[in-house]
Amino acid sequence: MQPPPIHSWHWLDASDLQAVIDALRGEGRRVIGPKVADGAVILGDLVSVAELPTGWLDEQDGGSYRLRQDPAAGSFDHVVGPHSLKNFLFPARETLVSFAREDGVWHEQAAAPPAAPLAVLGVRGCDLAALRIQDRVFLGNGFVDEAYRSRRERLFLVAVNCRRAVATCFCHSTGCGPAVEAGFDLALTEVDGRFACEVGSEEGARVLSEAGIVDAPLSTDEAETVRRVPHDLASRMHARQATDGVPRPRSLDTHGIRDLLMANPEHPRWDDVATRCLSCTNCTLVCPTCFCASVQEVTDLTGDHVDRERQWASCFSLDHSRMHGQPTRSTTSSRYRQWLTHKFAGWIDQFGTSGCTGCGRCITWCPVGIDVTEEIAAIRATDGVTVAREEASS
Repeated sequence: MQPPPIHSWHWLDASDLQAVIDALRGEGRRVIGPKVADGAVILGDLVSVAELPTGWLDEQDGGSYRLRQDPAAGSFDHVVGPHSLKNFLFPARETLVSFAREDGVWHEQAAAPPAAPLAVLGVRGCDLAALRIQDRVFLGNGFVDEAYRSRRERLFLVAVNCRRAVATCFCHSTGCGPAVEAGFDLALTEVDGRFACEVGSEEGARVLSEAGIVDAPLSTDEAETVRRVPHDLASRMHARQATDGVPRPRSLDTHGIRDLLMANPEHPRWDDVATRCLSCTNCTLVCPTCFCASVQEVTDLTGDHVDRERQWASCFSLDHSRMHGQPTRSTTSSRYRQWLTHKFAGWIDQFGTSGCTGCGRCITWCPVGIDVTEEIAAIRATDGVTVAREEASS
């Protein structure tokens, strides 16, 4: 069967989507997708379309996440949960090399065989933008992380255009959504109980062909109507319109944000947020772009086997900035300032882009509801106020 052309559109029903999943699994891929578990929509192993969170909606706000059932909700009307592509391409714990002691001599053990290639279903625009940032970190500038590259090169992405936002979404402010523009193999838009599927790559065309789906093209008018779905949502987000009982989405003024933050290292807002911040590291754990890690040796109880492991780290931890036996950022305010200033300003110097994609996870999963859009707006409202700590405390 001849593969369809790139950028062509095709109608899929639930059985067609199942055929795509079956085709991907038939190639030996591990298929990951959204499913309900532990009171949230997480990313986990997916075998059947019946496992998708059809009929579930999420309600998110600062420090708040709830699921509720809604018979009218489609398979992808939830927004992003606590997981992102980072959990699978840059895992929280990874063995880099193993050593074993035999007859008093240490030997490096053979590397484990590569894991099955991944296919991820339900990727949003904000997470595709985060993937581009992670690619820059792990593959760019001549410094290549081989484990990341192995997983990335074999990754198959089925993206989804959002038709709903929650109160913590601000991807429209960062230019990272809600429409998916590029970087996917297939992209789905849910319309009236079925899916309009755009082919984004030769690999996507091949899988669609192998699934037997090439004979249900959209008409020109249908394709234009489908394209408007995420753009209509973006218009409502820009207008900050509340819809379907959901509080209006947040917004972030990114104009001159790098200079704004760099010019205010002593702003009193840093101390203000420190009275609320728990330094719990939740924001860095759920952030799809944070990439800090530490490497340590982990031994078994016998002392004859050692794994060198890479684990996620966070700049909110006191030991993260330890040098010569002392932390260089010993206060919560200095650690929050480091995180937010690096994310929204320092990344622009390092990588040519902000480190934020507007997914809103850090707002939702902060246990005290600290809101980056609110903190930056507060600094912007008093731009130029660089009161010295001595003066602020007097």
